[in-house]
Amino acid sequence: MLNIQKRISNSFYAIISLPSTAMGFALSIQISALSWLLTTKYNLDIHEVGIVWAAGPLAGIFGQVIIGLISDKVWFWGGRRRPFILIGGTLAALMLLALPNIDGISAFFGIGNLLVVAVIVALTLDLSINISFNPTRSIIADVTPEGNPRTKGYTWMQTISGFFGVLAYVIGATWGNYVLINVGVFLVFVFSVVPMFFVTEAKEIAASTENEKGGKTVTEWGQLWKIYIAHGFSWIGVQTMFVYIIAFIQQKMMTGVDSADAAALAGQIIAVSFAVLNTVGFILPAFVLEPVAEKIGRVRVHFIAVAVMSAGYFGIVAFARDAMLLYGMMAVCGIGWASIVSLPFAIMSEKVDKSRMGFFMGIFNLSVVLPQLLVSLFIGKFILDAEDKNIIFIISGVSLALSAVFWLLVKESRGTATASAPTPSAH
Repeated sequence: MLNIQKRISNSFYAIISLPSTAMGFALSIQISALSWLLTTKYNLDIHEVGIVWAAGPLAGIFGQVIIGLISDKVWFWGGRRRPFILIGGTLAALMLLALPNIDGISAFFGIGNLLVVAVIVALTLDLSINISFNPTRSIIADVTPEGNPRTKGYTWMQTISGFFGVLAYVIGATWGNYVLINVGVFLVFVFSVVPMFFVTEAKEIAASTENEKGGKTVTEWGQLWKIYIAHGFSWIGVQTMFVYIIAFIQQKMMTGVDSADAAALAGQIIAVSFAVLNTVGFILPAFVLEPVAEKIGRVRVHFIAVAVMSAGYFGIVAFARDAMLLYGMMAVCGIGWASIVSLPFAIMSEKVDKSRMGFFMGIFNLSVVLPQLLVSLFIGKFILDAEDKNIIFIISGVSLALSAVFWLLVKESRGTATASAPTPSAH
């Protein structure tokens, strides 16, 4: 074990954040480029785009739960999480290459229906991401003690991952999505593979850990269900924005724009919007959310952040009639986004049996992918039929408001912030 891991130094927090950063970067590319490619290059309508996006949640339902369960029990290549991060990261990098080549793949295999090929590519990419996402998050819980160090691990994860997410959108806005995809292939592969040579996993993980009273913690299923429901409503709102914001932009901001320029302009507005969202999203976790959560509690901080994001969505409905106003509201929404992708992992991880962290991370992911599936299969048709695309952010705002209400029902865990780090056994 390296000294940086023994001391749990900031450099170690940075290293264990890179694999999750790789998967986040791949997901950022998917969010930034997939809907744009399908509508502008392959001429799919918004409902068909929703069908393609449904492939990802379907992959997540099976991929994260199964891989999480398996990674809790196996040991090969010197780790339980490492093998799946290496395999999934490599596959994700390869699948990114397929995104702009769906028509070529279709022609090569003689498949006349582009929608079929698009679904296959999206499913394979998302399955690759899901193979890795669970282990990249579980390994942080495996190698950090409970309490504030665990929170710090996940807020550092989001700060670093969010920075590269912003970089993804800046690249897309400045040089285009094709350059973004090529850069992503390199970063996803390197950030998945290299860090695994600097982290030592424990071969045995205790089934439970001590709380502040000296007793033993067990899985708190009642609290977990409240967390799942609250987090699920957050993701209904987030995913509705990610998938269908292009329809809002096309209706509200493309009036009078030459059709030849509209596609590129819409893609640029999406890229800048998500860059703004993720800039706030990566700055806040380690530098604001973590220290404030240490003082007033993670659940309370998360409730406030989610409520602010809901207000930001309603602000888009009321005010965002040009790109600059949209960017301003996205900055407000970024407060909630910063918390959604960091604090719930720390909150959830201290309410479960640590020896089954991969399994519970997989179950937790269902509160993300099931809402994504709902958005893709049902809300998409509703949005397509709606004359006013403000409905996109009305749905998002209501969903985030409901999420905030449910987070009020979750009890704060008071784990020991000074617990010692787990000591890996010899390989």
